[in-house]
Amino acid sequence: MSYPVSTPSPLTRTALALAPGGSALLLAAAALAAAAFVVGEQRVMLLCLAVAGALASTALLLRLMARRHAQTRAALHRQLSDFIAYDATPSFTSSADGSIGFQNQAALERFGARGGQTLTRALGEVFANPAAMLARLQARAAVQGAARDDLVTRRGHARLAVHRVGEGSFLWRIEELVERAPGGRGGETLSLPMLTASKNDTVLFMNEAMRRLVGARVRTLDRIFSKLPLRSGEEHEIASPTGTVRAVVAEVTGAGGRREVFLLPMATGHATAADPTSFDALPVALLRLAADGQVLAANRAARALIGDIAGEARFAELFEGLGRPVNDWLADAIDGRAEGRPEVLRARQAEREIFLQVTLARAVENGQAGLVAVLSDATQLKTLEAQFVQSQKMQAIGQLAGGIAHDFNNLLTAISGHCDLLMLRHDKGDPDFSDLNQISQNANRAASLVGQLLAFSRKQTLKPQVIDLRDTLSDLTHLLNRLVGAKVILHLSHASELSPIRADKRQLEQVIMNLVVNARDAMPGGGKISIETENLHLADELRKGRATLAPGNYVVVRVIDEGTGIAPDKMPKIFEPFYTTKRTGEGTGLGLSTVYGIVKQTGGYVFCDSVVGSGTCFTLYFPAHERLAEPEPQDRREPALPRASAAQATVLLVEDESPVRAFACRALKLRGYTVFEAETGEEALRILEDAAMQIDVFLTDVIMPGMDGPSWVQEALRVRPGTPVIFVSGYAEDVFNDGRVPVPGAVFLPKPFSLSELAETVSKQLRA
Repeated sequence: MSYPVSTPSPLTRTALALAPGGSALLLAAAALAAAAFVVGEQRVMLLCLAVAGALASTALLLRLMARRHAQTRAALHRQLSDFIAYDATPSFTSSADGSIGFQNQAALERFGARGGQTLTRALGEVFANPAAMLARLQARAAVQGAARDDLVTRRGHARLAVHRVGEGSFLWRIEELVERAPGGRGGETLSLPMLTASKNDTVLFMNEAMRRLVGARVRTLDRIFSKLPLRSGEEHEIASPTGTVRAVVAEVTGAGGRREVFLLPMATGHATAADPTSFDALPVALLRLAADGQVLAANRAARALIGDIAGEARFAELFEGLGRPVNDWLADAIDGRAEGRPEVLRARQAEREIFLQVTLARAVENGQAGLVAVLSDATQLKTLEAQFVQSQKMQAIGQLAGGIAHDFNNLLTAISGHCDLLMLRHDKGDPDFSDLNQISQNANRAASLVGQLLAFSRKQTLKPQVIDLRDTLSDLTHLLNRLVGAKVILHLSHASELSPIRADKRQLEQVIMNLVVNARDAMPGGGKISIETENLHLADELRKGRATLAPGNYVVVRVIDEGTGIAPDKMPKIFEPFYTTKRTGEGTGLGLSTVYGIVKQTGGYVFCDSVVGSGTCFTLYFPAHERLAEPEPQDRREPALPRASAAQATVLLVEDESPVRAFACRALKLRGYTVFEAETGEEALRILEDAAMQIDVFLTDVIMPGMDGPSWVQEALRVRPGTPVIFVSGYAEDVFNDGRVPVPGAVFLPKPFSLSELAETVSKQLRA
């Protein structure tokens, strides 16, 4: 890259040198002009006036040339400033005395504003004693037009370049090389010979040091090394113009199977990995190990990964997580049985959790077998693996919870249903009535617990409606105050204008109650719980943890307590089902997993921020609902014949669970309905083959062996259009994944249901 340089002509340089004396010339011209009028002789007067005019003209010409040169320099500096303003390399302009004139954006970000300071002061934090180095480079640039030097800084290697810009002005560029990859053009800056090769031993790149060593560019590795394949950490012979050179090879495999090969030659021509200078300068993290696992040396890149290593430390003391004794792995590598097979280990002594991919290579040093360990940071890969495993685990738990809830709801339907039938035959004064009532209440409690499992697995059926959170929380305040007790103060704070949201009101109340109960339990000595609401508009994406909130309008709810807080190591687990920090018997571990399931199924997000000893804040984000008129639901069923009254109505009951079918059949018959039973969808279709049979309503389970409920109902409606449909299920499986039933006009009755709920639902469908 070249920059414009303005060199003044000899005439301009002369004018610039004489310009400071222009004032004296003007004074002399004025004095001669005055003397001309004093002298009486006409010839002398004309001569004085002529000389005065010449002096005045010369002074004015000098000033004009100096001003023009200054304008030219200013224009040049403006062009140069515009040219380098957005260069990624930090750049400065300076005067001959080192004062900084202009900094580009990269220099401002790297060094801060340095206007008016000297370059020596600005670079003092990068280079040790930079004054002499800057003076030397500036002197070379003043003569040659440009100069550069590669230096070692506090942050690594850097290249400092200076270009002369006009007379007495200089452009400085500081290019840091610490972040450059060893391969490609970045390898040119390494003093160590290195090359990049493909899988088939084709040489893709050689740096200058390697080209000097070999004497020319070559195409394949066999033109350099006398013996292939290369063995990392061992000595190899290299053919050079002056003869054979021995060097230790360090090989690192990169992306796409490309290999980066580094040579460690000694000043004597005999290279060894024991050389502290070359070994420490390698940009690859390396450890030299003795046969018994003692760490003999760690280069600078390795120390940056795992920290300083104490003397006589052993490899097994630095790493863990192999799954078998580390010393056995080292012994296999010494014997040649484990070379080239990387293992991911965890660093024991690192300040943060670091996982490293470690590859062992056998090396021979002074006749003694040893190992060279190549270290690569695998922390991010390990984190992604852990997140994937966690996701798989949560998915498996969700499927298990949904399956368990489905079976339990069938059992609870049978238990509570037959209990209702028994209670119909006993008056409240009957001694058995209280026992039956206890059975019914405990069945309802069990149903509530199963509902929490369904909420976690996001398989419960929601009944969303447009609600105003201010009204919902106000209605809930009385119950919440009873929940928190006398020692806890509950404070509600709402935004003056709050957008509505679309959610299941009952489930949303469950979310708030669970969070408030957790907040109460976190403050055994009492305190304050705040519930805050506000509108939030996101113009751009918001990233929190692993979640990304799309731009748009949201309603935010915060539940804040002053409790004991949650330890950082427990935060990743708080939304897992059955995980609780409470003592045995005090919690089920389903409260927060229920919150998570309901919020996610509603289309929202939930986040937790906590400080141990200060309190916890749960933040809920719900998409704001536009205030549009809700369309009236339209019944798209085809018109049917006039329906029978409840006393004459006929119900086709399809349920694969015998206890549930027995209860539903008896309950409907007690209310005067005629009931035909079927165990499967196929059996139901066979019953409907009798065209003379009048069926007034279909009552069917959703999940059954063979044809599921929606499948057989859609088939039946082709020949019996307009027949009312009621679906029942322990959870809404994929057929209800969009929040609507698959048959127009059908209704959904979740299990477990009571006798009265079943009868009321059938009656409503007959009247619809």
